[in-house]
Amino acid sequence: MNCPESTVIYRTRTRSYRDLPLRLSEYGRLHRNELSGTLSGLTRVRHFIQDDGHIYVRPDQIESEVAALLEEVREVYAWFNLPVEFVFSTKPAKALGDPKLWEKAETMIEKALRDSGAKWRLNAGDGAFYAPKIDIIVRDALGREWQTATVQVDLVMLPERFDLTYTDEAGERVRPIAIHRAIYGSLERFIGILVEHYAGAFPFWLAPEQVVIIPIADRHLEFVTAGAAVLRAAGIRVSIDDSSNRMQNKIRLAQEQKVPLMLVVGDKEIEAGGAAPRWRDGTQEPATSWEALAAALAARAAARTA
Repeated sequence: MNCPESTVIYRTRTRSYRDLPLRLSEYGRLHRNELSGTLSGLTRVRHFIQDDGHIYVRPDQIESEVAALLEEVREVYAWFNLPVEFVFSTKPAKALGDPKLWEKAETMIEKALRDSGAKWRLNAGDGAFYAPKIDIIVRDALGREWQTATVQVDLVMLPERFDLTYTDEAGERVRPIAIHRAIYGSLERFIGILVEHYAGAFPFWLAPEQVVIIPIADRHLEFVTAGAAVLRAAGIRVSIDDSSNRMQNKIRLAQEQKVPLMLVVGDKEIEAGGAAPRWRDGTQEPATSWEALAAALAARAAARTA
């Protein structure tokens, strides 16, 4: 775990109630000694990266921060067309902390869930011993459930064990509440889920290789190289297939690799001063200039469309 690192930042100076909420995030390495035989591809590994985050709040800020996190999760997962389900786990039989604070936190969390309009279910008594929590569940292409993101309202562990305090409106030193949050969770697991979810055919904005340009002959390479530079300047991920393979082999390879967009460039395209987009689904568009194509593709990527 790397949760304690945020407490070091918190304690760099005296905190006031006006400083909260304090939101800190990091992409940190985590290790789990998974049992032999349980490892599976990218979805269950011993070493992974997590988009960790900790938000230090006053008790009255729990509901608004949880509501904002729920909305963030729904927005992010909508980019990938992944339906999510929230699972709310409440106080277990053995728990640390003030029972009244547990009750208050659970009431606020449940209200945030109800107000969100999202699909959720109660998992009574299955919270962490230090926090009620919301786990985010997604289903992959095979119908398997995976827990990815999480929101935990930590009433004890970080505030108590690391002696965190802030000065309230009355000038008293009191403890904050720490909200642990991860949006993607394990990046390796999330990538594994996405590979199966899309069957490798990633949408344009997400594809590691967005465009492959295929010059028909060596004399077209200079024009293609200049065009690729224009696309790259717009943030588009481009490769040029200038291998010795035959033209049909180059096209077949791009199709097999499920590259979203292919540009075949020959004399006709040079005369037109651009290239004619050919999309993975077979859609063919008229030739356009490199500058116009770059602007259109950048807009498409920014909009996170297919």
